Amino acid sequence: MPPVTQKIIVKFTTNFASNLASIEQFLAEANAPQAYDLLLDEFLETVIPNLERFPEMGRPFFNRVLRSVETTNAVDRLRKKLLALTADPAELREYIMADYLLLYAQIEGVIYLLSVRHHRQLSFDFDAHGLE
Repeated sequence: MPPVTQKIIVKFTTNFASNLASIEQFLAEANAPQAYDLLLDEFLETVIPNLERFPEMGRPFFNRVLRSVETTNAVDRLRKKLLALTADPAELREYIMADYLLLYAQIEGVIYLLSVRHHRQLSFDFDAHGLE
């Protein structure tokens, strides 16, 4: 008989819930509120079940190439915070969805969804800054 494996639990963090609210507002302002429903469906039907089965499916966040002093400093601060929770910084992973970037960490058998952003939320709004 195969050994019984412990089921991975997926939890939303407060920041993740805040990101979802921001995405909902962003999509409403872009006249695409149905896209938010599709995002929630994707999380419930695909992303969360996949993370429960394959918690290491995202790529390790700290494997990325850092190209600026600011980014290096921010990543160092993030690594210190993570090391207070787990000895393995490879537990922080990013998962690239079709239109979204998800950041999550697996700590002691629990996957914490930390952050999610629509790829267009990551760009600059030059019109809002008066640049033409």
